[in-house]
Amino acid sequence: MEIKTKSKLEKVFKSGAMAVTSECGPPRSSDPAHIITKGHLIKNHVDAINITDNQTSVTRLCSLAACIHLKLEGLEPVLQMVVRDRNRIALQADILGAASFGINNVLCLSGDHQSFGDHPKAQNVFDLDSMQLVQTVRHMRDEGKFLSGDEIKLPPNLFVGAAANPFADPFKIRVPRLAKKIAAGAEFIQTQCVYNLEKFELWMKGVVERGLHEKVFIMAGITPMRSVGMAKYMARAVPGMDVPEELIKRLSGVPKDKQADEGINFAVESIQRLKECKGVSGFHIMAIEWEEKVPEIVERSGLYPRPVVD
Repeated sequence: MEIKTKSKLEKVFKSGAMAVTSECGPPRSSDPAHIITKGHLIKNHVDAINITDNQTSVTRLCSLAACIHLKLEGLEPVLQMVVRDRNRIALQADILGAASFGINNVLCLSGDHQSFGDHPKAQNVFDLDSMQLVQTVRHMRDEGKFLSGDEIKLPPNLFVGAAANPFADPFKIRVPRLAKKIAAGAEFIQTQCVYNLEKFELWMKGVVERGLHEKVFIMAGITPMRSVGMAKYMARAVPGMDVPEELIKRLSGVPKDKQADEGINFAVESIQRLKECKGVSGFHIMAIEWEEKVPEIVERSGLYPRPVVD
């Protein structure tokens, strides 16, 4: 039996339109004004807004609370959930909590290791892994049961997503790993930031050859570069990131005060090119602490206005 969720994001995908999401990081404060302001800044240019879950293992306003604030503002949030900090009891409780507030989308993630954050000695949990979390949400929704086997009187009705990194080594297992996430129950995928367009297209070729694009909606991750320094740092220090030397040279070839503009140009060019890539169903624009540029990127990429769905 097909479960029909109330997710606006799912409806956009199924309409055949290219979907667009973005994301916001909650503040290191109990004041929600920051996240509400960011949400309204981009709401007309995206179909849904991811709320990160203590990204880079730094303590912030929790993703669930931030999603509730956006929901109360009439926006469409995507709850990010990492398995680093919670066991299966807490994860299932938060899934029910999200559903109780009408949050209709969830992205299941592993989470950055705590050694990267502000509490490096914190105990990680990893009671479930990210694929098992996908399975858990689908089990609760489709079977109407907890992992314990007990019945849920009103199951959570969530559209379930996962992440994929086409650039991690070894490359040959990237497509099979995606297949496993789809088998676990992922309905949409948001990828790592795409800078190496040729390698991403090669990955998508493998995805299409296996017919996986017909089983899941794939969103290419787009993060605009603000400077050549950012590009060099991401190439050097961020695991699983593939930043071609050609992009670094391109940013180096313009004056410092024009590098951010050039980064936006590359993001727009990337979207325009990948719109033609078979199997790509949309774009996840991660303009980290640069949300004010999301509307420009969306408009210049030909993704505006956004479709209206019932």
